[in-house]
Amino acid sequence: MKQQRPVNLDLTKFKWPLAAITSILHRISGVLVFFGIALLLYLLDLSLQSEAGFQRVAELLSSPTLKLITWVVLSALLYHLVAGVKHLIMDFGIGETISGARAGAVTTLVLAAVAIVIAGVWIW
Repeated sequence: MKQQRPVNLDLTKFKWPLAAITSILHRISGVLVFFGIALLLYLLDLSLQSEAGFQRVAELLSSPTLKLITWVVLSALLYHLVAGVKHLIMDFGIGETISGARAGAVTTLVLAAVAIVIAGVWIW
């Protein structure tokens, strides 16, 4: 008996639910935060070593490249925070329906986008 199974799945052709997209973004943001914190801790350590180290970090943070990296790490942290709060709310049984999951995903994306834009204005 031959089964009709897909041989090569093209993931770009799937219609992903919004809740799935926000879940994947939550995982990606967690990885970015994990590695980004290492960079930020290094800069903190360098700034606390001496006055020259502090001046070096201030100089580095004025460059557009490091501003962009800082904004990306901060954006990941903010998204991860907002999505984490959504998960905590869901732990209380709120938003566990399909419509609730969609509303939670939209709320997560909107709140995170607002926080990320504010962080961008603050950094630049």
